[in-house]
Amino acid sequence: METEYIALGKEKRTYDAVVFDLDGTLLDTLDDLTASANAAAAFCGVPAHTRDEIRSYVGNGIRKLIERMLPEERRDELFDMAYTRFREHYADHCMDATEPYPGIISLLDWLKKSGYRTAIVSNKADFAVKKLHQVYFHDLIDLAAGEQEGIQKKPEPDMVYHILEQLQIPADRALYVGDSDVDIRTAANAGMDAVIVTWGFREKDFLQRQGARVLADNVTQLRQFIQGADEKQKN
Repeated sequence: METEYIALGKEKRTYDAVVFDLDGTLLDTLDDLTASANAAAAFCGVPAHTRDEIRSYVGNGIRKLIERMLPEERRDELFDMAYTRFREHYADHCMDATEPYPGIISLLDWLKKSGYRTAIVSNKADFAVKKLHQVYFHDLIDLAAGEQEGIQKKPEPDMVYHILEQLQIPADRALYVGDSDVDIRTAANAGMDAVIVTWGFREKDFLQRQGARVLADNVTQLRQFIQGADEKQKN
């Protein structure tokens, strides 16, 4: 993995915090998202979608997912019905098949023991983000935030700034980790260094075309980047 390390200050550590996207980065949620999307589709009497189709629709929040999955000619008619049904189904089934990606728990444990602050910032509905955070990461990740009224979603930087303010860490002391073009733009808009992972919902060549500068193909590479950045700073 090619990396470009950036010294951001005189401290002995390059980053004090790591901010993670959720879906496709920490958790493989795609099967449960697909099931809930298709439950909404069935409720509205429209065709179901494949897992790969839903993969291409996610990343910009539930409303955009529903918009993309509905037939254009019936979108206005069915949107509210599909949106409500999706939320109801996902609230009950968001953990049926969801699980952390390999190595994620050990990475988070290492970050915690090494003194890093950690957070989740996601375009997923806030109720689902907080539920998944509590179940999978409550002892390992400090804060979690999803889509909320009055705060612009990613790729705008507002949600990231909101969570960093709570952590009391400036953006130039935090690393952003995500898996999509939305995450690439979010990090850039927030003025943060980023590692974009390739095990999530977007293909590697697509991420490269979208401007990803540092890619990690597995959790080991992600940890090596963070450790390498700190070693660079110490030297």
